[in-house]
Amino acid sequence: MYCIIYDGHCNLCVNLVRVLETVDQGQRFQYVPMQDNAALAPFGLTPADGEAGMIVIDLAQPSRRWQGSDAAEEIGRQMPILQGLVAAYRALPGAKSTGDQVYAYIRDHRYQLFGQRADLYQPAYPACVDQTCSPFPTPRD
Repeated sequence: MYCIIYDGHCNLCVNLVRVLETVDQGQRFQYVPMQDNAALAPFGLTPADGEAGMIVIDLAQPSRRWQGSDAAEEIGRQMPILQGLVAAYRALPGAKSTGDQVYAYIRDHRYQLFGQRADLYQPAYPACVDQTCSPFPTPRD
């Protein structure tokens, strides 16, 4: 199981989380908006850490973490339907450095490019680090 820490005010980020929630149904991924201090605390993170890009944490080994474009690749690697695409991307000369630059540009301009939500998106499958979460989450807006 993996935890994805995303910007809960970013339209692009929220829409990507919604797609993952729909496709994955909480089987591989749980989610935490980077603005949720209480949910970040068990990971030793703050909202400022999320400003450098989304973060993926392996909940079985929390010291294994990916951020930014590396996090996007790890998400793709964990999704069977995307594994071939990620492998091809990694094999293309220069693709990684270009991907890093594109990710950084989008990260730094996400609100201008895609808009900003007034409300914080609460995920349908929140990270459950203290075992108090419901095993049957209900999707929310």
